[in-house]
Amino acid sequence: QVQLVESGGGLVQAGGSLRLSCAASGRTSSSIAVAWFRQAPGKEREFVAAITWSPDTTSYSDSVKGRFTISRDNAKNTMYLQMISLKPEDTAVYRCAARRGGIYYSPVLYNYWGQGTQVTVSS
Repeated sequence: QVQLVESGGGLVQAGGSLRLSCAASGRTSSSIAVAWFRQAPGKEREFVAAITWSPDTTSYSDSVKGRFTISRDNAKNTMYLQMISLKPEDTAVYRCAARRGGIYYSPVLYNYWGQGTQVTVSS
């Protein structure tokens, strides 16, 4: 089992920045991939970004590429999502998820989920 706890969401004006954190515990290993998904009201869950623990491979959706940066701190078992130039359309509940193996874009392929953190971007 892997437990994930997100933090760092909040309310920010358009153009602002936020950093989300996802702390992992339990049976973590270097063979896991951790991703961020988001879901806005009335919309499907959307892949945002992902990173593998080892080797360091990252992937981003086109909608956030160049604005969001995913990173990890192995010593703290924590993954981060730095978000800049935020837009109102980034408003959603952001959840981190983990799976053993590589990065996939479908949420159904992730076994472990955090509870989510709300990000609201005002115009």
